[in-house]
Amino acid sequence: MYKFFKYLLLPLLVIAGLLTAYTWAALNWSYSSGERAGYVQKFSNRGFICKTWEGELAMVSMPGTMSEKFLFTVRNDAVAQKINANLGKKVALKYDQHIGLPSSCFGETEYFVIELIILD
Repeated sequence: MYKFFKYLLLPLLVIAGLLTAYTWAALNWSYSSGERAGYVQKFSNRGFICKTWEGELAMVSMPGTMSEKFLFTVRNDAVAQKINANLGKKVALKYDQHIGLPSSCFGETEYFVIELIILD
């Protein structure tokens, strides 16, 4: 029984602990943060097992030019409700970028919106 624990179970527990620590660090440490302004043109709650709010912000720099798309994820339901209430309006999204997440269960993008500001 001791050999089973020493050679199989202990290494599995160490690997699981390292993976958990890495995931926690990736979710709580922000690589960058910023703000983007534009119009939220697509926003949905997607996923089979792990439901996440995924959206698309159309950023227009000058009238008549092609808009750039900013893909983002929202983890907070209160922020998601605020975005749903302001679809089609000009808004600014404050976000944190988390790179290296081990699964798409946390979100399909690496940009996590933390706040919405309505612009006039």
